[in-house]
Amino acid sequence: QVQLVESGGGLVQPGGSLRLSCTVSGRSLNTFMMAWYRQAPGKQRELVASINPVDSTTYVDSVKGRFTITRDSAKNTVYLQMNSLKPEDTAKYYCNFPNPPTAWGQGTQVTVSS
Repeated sequence: QVQLVESGGGLVQPGGSLRLSCTVSGRSLNTFMMAWYRQAPGKQRELVASINPVDSTTYVDSVKGRFTITRDSAKNTVYLQMNSLKPEDTAKYYCNFPNPPTAWGQGTQVTVSS
């Protein structure tokens, strides 16, 4: 059974930084692409960043240059380093495999506010 556990969210002022973690059990990051998603209230969930088994990454335009996705194969964990945070980054953040996806975790809330 695949399990995803997200952590690292919190309240941060505009311009601040956070690092999110996603610990995966039951499926290897060396085999499958992994992604971070976010969902703001009243909006659809969007894919923010992805990383494949050879560490090729993609980002949605709104976070390019500010967010960095990385993975630690030994820990089977994916990270999202978020810098220069903006109020519009406020959302609940989730990790999941784009293909095939598994059950969603509980996510971690990121709130950017002064």
